[in-house]
Amino acid sequence: MAEAEKKTARAKKTASSAKGRKRAATGVNIAAIVKKLTEPLVFGLDIGTRSIVGTVGYRTPDGGFVVVAQESVEHETRAMLDGQIHDIQAVADTILVVKRRLEKLTGRKLSDVCIAAAGRVLKTVVASATVDFNYETVITNEHIYSLDMLGVEKAYELLRKEQQTDDMKFYCVGYSVIRYYQNDYPITNLEGHKANSIRTELIATFLPDEVVDGLYAAVEKAGLYVANLTLEPIAAMNVAIPERFRLLNIALVDVGAGTSDISITNDGSIIAYGMIPAAGDEITETLARHYLLDFAEAEKMKCQSTSRKQVTVHDIMGLSHKIPSEEITEVTEPVVREITEKVADRIKELNGGKSVSAVFVVGGGGKIRGFEETLAQALDLPEERVALRGSEVMGQITFLQKNIKKDSLLVTPVGICLNYYEQKNNFIFVTINEERIKLYDNSKLTVVDAAIQCGYPNEDLFPKRGKTLNYTVNGEARMRRGEPGDSAVIRLNGRESALSEGLSQNDRIEIVASTAGKDAVMSVGDIPEYHSDIRFRFNNKTITCPRFVTVNGQLVSRYYEIQEGDRIEILEYYTLEQVLEFMDIVCRGRVYVNNAIAGMDTKVYDNFSIACEIRKEEPNYQKLMEEYGEGQIPEAVLNGETKEAVEGEQSLPAQPQESKADIAPEFGNATAEAAAQSATPAGDAGENVFDMPVTVNGETVILRNKKSYILVDILDFYPFDLSVAGGTRLETLINGVSSDFTAPVHEGDEIQIYWV
Repeated sequence: MAEAEKKTARAKKTASSAKGRKRAATGVNIAAIVKKLTEPLVFGLDIGTRSIVGTVGYRTPDGGFVVVAQESVEHETRAMLDGQIHDIQAVADTILVVKRRLEKLTGRKLSDVCIAAAGRVLKTVVASATVDFNYETVITNEHIYSLDMLGVEKAYELLRKEQQTDDMKFYCVGYSVIRYYQNDYPITNLEGHKANSIRTELIATFLPDEVVDGLYAAVEKAGLYVANLTLEPIAAMNVAIPERFRLLNIALVDVGAGTSDISITNDGSIIAYGMIPAAGDEITETLARHYLLDFAEAEKMKCQSTSRKQVTVHDIMGLSHKIPSEEITEVTEPVVREITEKVADRIKELNGGKSVSAVFVVGGGGKIRGFEETLAQALDLPEERVALRGSEVMGQITFLQKNIKKDSLLVTPVGICLNYYEQKNNFIFVTINEERIKLYDNSKLTVVDAAIQCGYPNEDLFPKRGKTLNYTVNGEARMRRGEPGDSAVIRLNGRESALSEGLSQNDRIEIVASTAGKDAVMSVGDIPEYHSDIRFRFNNKTITCPRFVTVNGQLVSRYYEIQEGDRIEILEYYTLEQVLEFMDIVCRGRVYVNNAIAGMDTKVYDNFSIACEIRKEEPNYQKLMEEYGEGQIPEAVLNGETKEAVEGEQSLPAQPQESKADIAPEFGNATAEAAAQSATPAGDAGENVFDMPVTVNGETVILRNKKSYILVDILDFYPFDLSVAGGTRLETLINGVSSDFTAPVHEGDEIQIYWV
């Protein structure tokens, strides 16, 4: 019995001694503190190439973070290379060791964990997208959201082209807008502004399916559930570069064992992510080869050289060596320079071909002597602009364990826990059109995210317009848009929904594709410049003729349906021959247009006057005479000439009359009409003409040598070039009232003429 009591006493003493060693190591009784806590604990795992670091803690009300317990365990084998899991079971076993140690320390059962994916597998794509409106539109959140989603889809298309395969699946794990544009001008926030066009430039981040599946498999084999997945560059950025520093052009380099992850900030946002597959392991391998060491001994040698003047190692022959840290620095200098030059080149590439203003270095690989200096040289920066970040960025981080030293190794593990509060996310499963898909849940998932992930065509989500009709009018390119169709029909869990509706685990989505609207259709009569007729005076009687329009050189009516690519000419005139044919006049004598003798090819514009002698041989002579009367030869023509001279002139080829309408017919019927009326007839010369002052665009202009004036007459005295269009529409005002070129002008009138 006494012996049993002694054994019990020895057991109690051993247990007490173990507890004492535990308290000595941590400095406090962690389990006792945790027992009193009411705050929920967050468990984060930094699954690195060399080791796995587990962190348990909670956020304080003032925004700080308390690390209750932290454990680090190195992989027994090289189960991970360059940030990629190669042996899932081996990694799971190491995770399990970390988990059990933390559970023993805290006295809490750990089930949910936050993890991060390495930058090695991260794919980043910069893309832009533009949305044009038919008219100036007030921009809403829905417009902005649709614009962003279009940008993400274009980024995904660019990624697939870059990979040159459709077999590999990628998940968009987030995007960050670099810049918005309103009508091609940069702007911070589009909402509420008016625009004809909006554009976004954004950076989208993607992870391959197998990377996510590998991380999940290792964690789940250790009996844990993934509560949150982030990216290692984002986790490090959250600690090392606070929001207030992100206005500056700064690079963060997280130098781990297998990869060096890079993030760059500027103008208040993260503008780029990148990675190079070279880091601390390359330095360790160099030492192993040089000193004939196994990998573990070389790793220990590397780490000790950062804090000791001399390091003792044992080579594979069993011999012991004492090596100065300065010598180790000399041996590793070539590989450190090679790594830093690669990092510098990648930073410049991500930063638009130029260096950054400063660099923050975190991670164990960056602690090797000479790393900061050689990186500064490679980036052409002063040495003080490249700094190892550790305790100085952890001012709000408290460690309960007294044996924990704040340094650059802990930036990413703590950042993984902090990211849980900033962006709780995970992968969820939803079903879309009977296809089950996995989505990265960034707390903002919507139906459109699911549609993009499963490759649903963007054009089948939004209304499609019918075919656009392209044609030309008098050489000017025109188009008419087709009618918009109906939007896609979205049903979420059986009820009608919208593309912006939020998603939850196991939601069921059904999408019925959007429809196309009717193709554009229009006839000649729908053209704005088209007017149904031309009027002129024939023997002092007003005659109305339908307007001539040619399509591809052939005359057509106003009811002609315009076809794609048609070349349309709207004629502002008739030839004299066409006028007479229209009136069925065959036998005629002399013909005058605007009091000048004319030939059959003379152009007759709107409001021109025609005087025509109708001969008795005309079949409808009596009827025509009753209706129009005899065309009289203008007295001004006969003045000073013999009748025989005039008759003799008939036999000469008639010359077409030059007028303002001939000079600039492209400005429409109003100008041609006005030009016709502004032509001074022979009878105007001499008596009753007068000069008249008016004001044109604020300048005094004198109109001269006419009996009366109309608006178009100002073009003879005021320098306004109609041949160069300064806008889409010419505005003409008389005393503030919109008027056409045929409107009468009086003395003292104030006239304005300008392009709109």
